[in-house]
Amino acid sequence: MKKNIHPKYNNNVKVTCSCGNVFVTGSILDEITTELCSNCHPFYTGEQKIVDTANLVSKFEERQKKTSAMSFKSKKEKMASRKEKFQSQSKNTGGTLTLKDMLASISK
Repeated sequence: MKKNIHPKYNNNVKVTCSCGNVFVTGSILDEITTELCSNCHPFYTGEQKIVDTANLVSKFEERQKKTSAMSFKSKKEKMASRKEKFQSQSKNTGGTLTLKDMLASISK
């Protein structure tokens, strides 16, 4: 191995969590700060805690509310409504639609 290329390893690095928990570990860093640790992580505590630093959760919930308010049609329903619309237009014009008739119906 080459000498003097590896970082210095510290055996007594202080890790500080946002909940206030402090413990010592080894690392090449001098001090570490974290948002979650074993004292406050939901997997270990069984409680739900949302760490939302960029408002991602609230944005997602807003999108969910918007989509639940919308009415979605399946592809079959859309195609059936288009077919009914086309048939009603063709009955009004007396048969098949010409290109002029189709363009006129679009502009309405």
